[in-house]
Amino acid sequence: MFWPFNRFSKPRTPSRGTIETIYGMIVAQAREPTFYQDLGVADTVNGRFEMIVLHLWMVLRRIRAIPDNKPFAQALFDYFCSDLDANLRELGVGDLTVPKRMQAFGEAFYGRAAAYDQAIAAGQDELIKALNKNVLNGSGFEQAQRLATYVVRSVAALEQVDRAHLRTGSFGFQQPVVV
Repeated sequence: MFWPFNRFSKPRTPSRGTIETIYGMIVAQAREPTFYQDLGVADTVNGRFEMIVLHLWMVLRRIRAIPDNKPFAQALFDYFCSDLDANLRELGVGDLTVPKRMQAFGEAFYGRAAAYDQAIAAGQDELIKALNKNVLNGSGFEQAQRLATYVVRSVAALEQVDRAHLRTGSFGFQQPVVV
């Protein structure tokens, strides 16, 4: 007998369209003007990269907290890598240089993700230090405090997103607040 809804089967990875939607939300939030105008993030290619990485880390952290979501997390990360690759080529980076740059981007992402994971587990002071170092290049302790508050609030809000809404991209980010 055929059972169309096998409760023992693993969940499918969301569609490419859903992955694109989620990644689009990450990029849109990373481009929020408040980060650049009020929180001290440099409005440069590097500053925008840091904000995409920060928001991608927050979403991947939530995805990985749900059992059997490794393929979902991998699909989102792969989309991020494809986007970086396409952007490098659009900027005119040569074909021979792209793989080296992509390796550097991957190392940067994993290094920051590990730093943010450790920092959020250690508490607000460590998160402030990590954000000040990685996002603000050591130039804005006060802005790092405000950015850390935003990150803690965003992580807490994402933790409340249930599996169904996460897998369909039916969630949003906290708005950065300037105090």
